[in-house]
Amino acid sequence: MDVRDTIIDAVRSALADLGVDPLPDVVQLERPANPEHGDWSTNVAMASAKVAGRNPRELGTALVERLTAVPPPHVVGVEVAGPGFVNFRLAETWLHEVLADVVAAGTDGWGRLDSGAGTRVIVEFVSANPTGPLHAGHGRGACYGDSVARLYERCGYEVEREFYVNDSGVQMQKFAASLAARAAGGEVPEDGYHGQYIVDWAAEMPAGVDPLEWGYERALADHRSVLESMSIHFDSWFSERSMISSGAMDATLADLRAAGAVYEEGGAVWLRSTDHGDDKDRVLVKSDGQPTYLMPDVAYHRDKFARADRLVDVFGADHHGYVVRMHAAMSVLGHDREDLQIVITQLVNLQRDGREVRLSKRTGEMVELAYVVDEVGADAARFTYLLLSVDSAQTFDMDLVASQVNENPVFYVQYAHARIHSVVDRAAAGGSVRGSLAEVDLSLLTHPREVQVMRSLHELPDVVARACRERAPHQVTTWVRELASAFHGFYQDCRVVGPEVDPATTRARLWLVEGVRIGLAVALDLLGVSAPTEMWRDDGDGEA
Repeated sequence: MDVRDTIIDAVRSALADLGVDPLPDVVQLERPANPEHGDWSTNVAMASAKVAGRNPRELGTALVERLTAVPPPHVVGVEVAGPGFVNFRLAETWLHEVLADVVAAGTDGWGRLDSGAGTRVIVEFVSANPTGPLHAGHGRGACYGDSVARLYERCGYEVEREFYVNDSGVQMQKFAASLAARAAGGEVPEDGYHGQYIVDWAAEMPAGVDPLEWGYERALADHRSVLESMSIHFDSWFSERSMISSGAMDATLADLRAAGAVYEEGGAVWLRSTDHGDDKDRVLVKSDGQPTYLMPDVAYHRDKFARADRLVDVFGADHHGYVVRMHAAMSVLGHDREDLQIVITQLVNLQRDGREVRLSKRTGEMVELAYVVDEVGADAARFTYLLLSVDSAQTFDMDLVASQVNENPVFYVQYAHARIHSVVDRAAAGGSVRGSLAEVDLSLLTHPREVQVMRSLHELPDVVARACRERAPHQVTTWVRELASAFHGFYQDCRVVGPEVDPATTRARLWLVEGVRIGLAVALDLLGVSAPTEMWRDDGDGEA
């Protein structure tokens, strides 16, 4: 049993002894913001004081007395603080058990949870119009969506990655007209697409083909190619045209009518979205009988809910108004709000040579995502896109991201993994092997740097659970950077092999190194980033 679980059980038992009834359903145990306050802290005395009919500080003091008399395993000190917080100080022995758990679980098991078992999730992301290549701005949503899917999978969910192909509407017609004009040697219509890719693709287009269908397939092939180069693979590519031709919109509209969620006015059909918090009702079908963009989207989400229990949509910064109206439609169709999570990614400010690069597909001022991947590499691109919460705008400095220096976050983390392999290789060359874990004395791992590494490893399952729950892969990025920093500090201050290190310490440290390797590998996989075994640095220090 995890040390946290044993502490929680001990707290519940102590509360029962003190006559608290009913016992709290949940005992919150968190790491104090200030490490000087201990290893774990609970607010249970304050949360239970009213039920117990006691002052929170008094109840906390009574808890401390009982837990001090019969402390849980590994607990060496219990204190009351502030208005009633109960803080626990642990012996380092619990971290040695953590390390043993990490290496026993390995990369497949450490940080793997079953909280989502039996729940189906569709994560829809990228979903760009097939009217040209993906640009650098699309990369953020692509990397985010794929890592969210990986987190769901790590937590036991059944996940489907879906690309919604926006292949209907006037933009497709303008795209086809632009290709046809370039192929004929003419000028692109003013409201068409003017990028260099139109010139290049028109030159590829065989004579006599339908520019709409050929251009559609050419764009999708381009999307697939660059996404797969970043290890992003979709389980399904759902065509909007198929939704329109299938009759699903008529069926959806019938469901909305049956629920009393639509009305007719001025010849148009309106969704009563104001009943669900929207600032105005929205048109589903125009007076000429043509659907608005919203109608097929509602039908599409209805279709997705027939295939999954939970939906996650990842959209760009221009979709803020979309959230309320789609929640309104799904609520009318009988789906809980929390089962449709819509994530809005903020803009990416791409910089090259210290200058901002604009990303308009229509005007031709565009940096393709494929170019970014070619320039900095798929690993660096993915890691960089996942550095920050997608709620905030991001500056993507291509010069820094392409560099092989410690200031580059992805290099710093990958270098830690490569350095581990270098340490193990040097140990093997010198005749040092870590041997069986059962025969190694992990109690030798008491250096502050070693303790810091083990504490970090213990946090990974909690980080995975929280990042999945909050759909926040940047929390994994933050954690793995902290683990890499802890390891680099350990590497500098704690020699693993050498004449001054006794063999028992070497074996213990080699197992610690293996624990770090596991943690790095798990986190990098969640981010879709490779874990290299060797790397070179640009600063002249050579190879890891």
